[in-house]
Amino acid sequence: MSRHKPSAVPPPGVRERLLDTADQLFYKEGVRAVGIDRVLAEADAAKASLYLHFGCKDELIAAHVERRVAGARSQIEAYLHDTPPGERALRFFDWVVDWVKSPDFRGCPLQHIVAEISDPKHPARLAAARQREWLHARFLEWARAAGAADPGATAGALLVLFDGAVAASEQDGPQRARNARWVAGQLLSR
Repeated sequence: MSRHKPSAVPPPGVRERLLDTADQLFYKEGVRAVGIDRVLAEADAAKASLYLHFGCKDELIAAHVERRVAGARSQIEAYLHDTPPGERALRFFDWVVDWVKSPDFRGCPLQHIVAEISDPKHPARLAAARQREWLHARFLEWARAAGAADPGATAGALLVLFDGAVAASEQDGPQRARNARWVAGQLLSR
């Protein structure tokens, strides 16, 4: 009598397949360029599954953003875990350099969402706004810990540096992120 061993990783359910597929396609090609029929076909899911799990494409887009936000926060926190608080802002830009060097980097998914979706009340835009608030709060916390003379202005400048580094690195590679790290070091050493 042979015993069947269960696989270590069960196959994803329909909801996860839809989200996995949407996440990959939306990040690679954009939320407006990818139709829901394509997501359904590549996820091998019925249209009813979309409505059951997400309600509509806009909610699927929002779930994609929430997933990206959760992943980014987790990566950032893990990257900075052992870094002294006064060094975290600068170390964050090391994370940015590593991120833009990754082979699957295609820019900031939140910048893409904001560029593609004009409705400020869209659930994906709201999720993107919450992430920016979170990041600004971290920059403020880190600027204070670094002893910045004006932590508020420094946090705002660091956010602008991040935005520019990520946007420029999408086309120009990691040098823009390295430049942003250098500028961050100049700001924080004042």
